[in-house]
Amino acid sequence: MAEAKRVERPLSPHLQIYRPQLTSVTSILTRITGNALIVGVILAVWWLLAAATSPAYFETANAVATSWFGDLVFTGSLWAVWYHYLAGLRHLIWDSGKGFDLPTAEKLGWACVIGSVVLTVITIVLV
Repeated sequence: MAEAKRVERPLSPHLQIYRPQLTSVTSILTRITGNALIVGVILAVWWLLAAATSPAYFETANAVATSWFGDLVFTGSLWAVWYHYLAGLRHLIWDSGKGFDLPTAEKLGWACVIGSVVLTVITIVLV
């Protein structure tokens, strides 16, 4: 029987040498923030249902919603909404067939990240 010739193949990049691209990070971040928005929606719905149920139950829900945890959840949700909005605009640009070259894709990624933080701060200051 003939000997099988072993072919030298390159190894997959390991996390120690692989540098994630901004486009992949923003794509993952879009998925994470989309799922994290569920927590904010659940808290808001619980608060509204408690308001419709009884004053005592509303006091409990309102205490959680206005605590540091509620502030953290709602602020994070606000940022996630702005991030999703800007990421959606970026995808509209991509759907038109533009912005696929690496410098433009990175600029659009940074615009989503930085723009969402700036818009979140502006919203908090104005409201």
